[in-house]
Amino acid sequence: MAKSVAVLVTNLVEDVEYTEPVEALKSAGHEVTTISFEKGTVEGKHGTQINVDKSIDEVRPQDFDALFIPGGFSPDQLRADQRFVEFTKFFLATNKLTTSICHGPQLMIQTGLVQGRTMTAYLTVQPDLYYAGARIEDKAVVIDGNLITSREPKDIPAFNEAFLAAL
Repeated sequence: MAKSVAVLVTNLVEDVEYTEPVEALKSAGHEVTTISFEKGTVEGKHGTQINVDKSIDEVRPQDFDALFIPGGFSPDQLRADQRFVEFTKFFLATNKLTTSICHGPQLMIQTGLVQGRTMTAYLTVQPDLYYAGARIEDKAVVIDGNLITSREPKDIPAFNEAFLAAL
C-alpha cells in the first residue's frame, strides 16, 4: 500500500542523500512531497536542481505517513525556522515514521525529543546528538522503533532498505 512521505529540504542539501532515497521511494510506489520555505526549486550542494512541491505553510504533518530529512547544509538552515522544527516534532512526538541521514538529525535535536533515543548521524553530528541525550551507535543504519537514522552517502543502500521495509 502506497504511503505519503514528506521530505524537508532547502538549498545545499547533499544531492545523493535526497535523490537516491526519493527515487527508491517513488520506485516502490510511494508518494513523495518535497517541502521547503516556498514552492519552486532548491539547489543541492553539487548543483542538482530539486523541485519543491509545497511550502511549509501549505502542509500539515498529520497528512503524511512518514518524514524524511536528508543531510548536507539543509537541516542546519531548516532548524532555525520554528515551522520546520514543529513539523518534525509532530512526527517524533506521535511516533510516526521519522527518517534521516547524515546531518539530518540536526533538525531533530532542535525538537528536544532525541533524549533517550538510539541514533546515528554524520561523525561531526554524533556528539551533538549525544549532548542532547541520544545514545549513539556508529553503524550504517540505526533503527529505534519508528526512528531510522543513517550516517553518510555510502550508507544510502542500507538506509533505503530499512526505510522501505518500515513503510
